[in-house]
Amino acid sequence: MSRGFLRSTSVVGGLTLLSRVSGLVRDMVYSQAFGAGTLMDAFLVAFKIPNFLRRLTAEGAFSQAFVPVVSEYKVRRSTEEVRHLVGGVSGTIGLLLFAVTLVGVVAAPVLVLVFAPGFHDDGVRFDLTVAMLRLTFPYILFMSLVALASGVLNSYGRFAVPAFTPVLLNLVMIVFASLIAPHFDQPGLVLAAGVFVAGLLQLLVQLPALKSIGMLSWPRWDRAHEGVRQIGRLMLPGIFGSSVAQVSLLLDTLIASFLMTGSIAWMYYADRLVEFPLGVFSIALATVILPGLSSHHASDSKAEFAATLDWALRMTIVIVTPAAVGLLMLAGPLTATIFGYGEFDARDVKMSSYALMAYSVGLIGFSMVKVLAPGYFARQDTRTPVKVGIIALGINMGFNLAVVVPAYLAGFPAPHALLAFSTGMSAFVNSALLYRGLRRTGVYAPSQRWRRLAPQVLGANVAMAAFLWWAAGDWAAWSGMAALQRILMTVACVAGGGTVYFVTLWVLGARPGDFRGASSR
Repeated sequence: MSRGFLRSTSVVGGLTLLSRVSGLVRDMVYSQAFGAGTLMDAFLVAFKIPNFLRRLTAEGAFSQAFVPVVSEYKVRRSTEEVRHLVGGVSGTIGLLLFAVTLVGVVAAPVLVLVFAPGFHDDGVRFDLTVAMLRLTFPYILFMSLVALASGVLNSYGRFAVPAFTPVLLNLVMIVFASLIAPHFDQPGLVLAAGVFVAGLLQLLVQLPALKSIGMLSWPRWDRAHEGVRQIGRLMLPGIFGSSVAQVSLLLDTLIASFLMTGSIAWMYYADRLVEFPLGVFSIALATVILPGLSSHHASDSKAEFAATLDWALRMTIVIVTPAAVGLLMLAGPLTATIFGYGEFDARDVKMSSYALMAYSVGLIGFSMVKVLAPGYFARQDTRTPVKVGIIALGINMGFNLAVVVPAYLAGFPAPHALLAFSTGMSAFVNSALLYRGLRRTGVYAPSQRWRRLAPQVLGANVAMAAFLWWAAGDWAAWSGMAALQRILMTVACVAGGGTVYFVTLWVLGARPGDFRGASSR
């Protein structure tokens, strides 16, 4: 069983890697062309608002509610009934989100005031953000329908097209930022128009794939449909519970809008580097296991359900912990190598590096949430993640009010890094409570393999950290290096660190076969 998951995860992870690489190229274009000033602060807020709502409705509550229901229909109902469900959901959610989009476009000034109140006293930033938001807000409609199509395709084992779709966003934005925007007096509006075009394009490429599996159906308003109502019931509490990390990030933006100019951009660039391993592996793994867990629950295969979760958690620990340690130890070199050119100066590199170090601490927590949450959503339990999310978010905001705001008022030089640390800390709390809930209800129990794996992974990470500390040298020297030298040294550090990690795992007794038997406890 795990070989199928591993193969599918490899497909999704490989295509997501392509997406993340193209995303880094896109962000490099941003940093070199626009730096970390007023334009980027305004654009990032204008894009973050619909992107935040998209992650709540599309990647968050909707996907987590829709996939288990469509998987249940696929196992227990006819093909025509599944097609009818897809048409009813697409028409119902499409019309609702169209209305939300209209409201968002009209109420753009209010949204900017709510989500970035610090912009109010800066008329240029505020007006520019409002104009951009009116172009970017329809992205939520396009991407929610993309999420629906992706959920259907994933339920039928078609992971490639949904995983490739984000690459289109990056390619469109690279073209708009590097080739089109420089020729206009208001390049920020051109970037915002690129978001609109990219969202529409990502939706259109899903349609042929849906047609190939016989699931392309005309959207229709069907709120009374049993499956549509079931998805709605699961979505409403899940809107908050499944996306607490996104709520935290958006609240960070709200607070950062009051900090020094550039804070939002510094946090954005750091977050993009953390999103790289998170997307390539953790989100890919969660995407793959959710349909499988849903099918196991529908067929009452409790042992297979627990074994799949155990395998996913072991894979997460083996892959994500060295990624977190690597980002922590190489925060300065990575930021200087990827973003430190053009308008992105040495100060921007240093400030963004602080945020990256803080975010890297929370990478394990972010990843564990992605893997543990499907253990609830596959069983159509959205209430527990809501309770957990409220607790984690409360801790996050409590830390911000008790530590971050006073530190800023006292003149702390990098308060944005404390915001990033607070978000990571709340992710750890979230994952710990989700794990405890699965254990207490008897849904999951760790296999015997953890007794050997835990010390092996710990030893390998310590060895890798020591190597990277020696190899990276003085971070301050990286900004003064030529681009080619930075790239070569970064490749050497990453390759060397990875080699040290996996060789140490091997020496301590870990073998590839230890990760092949999900059904074996």
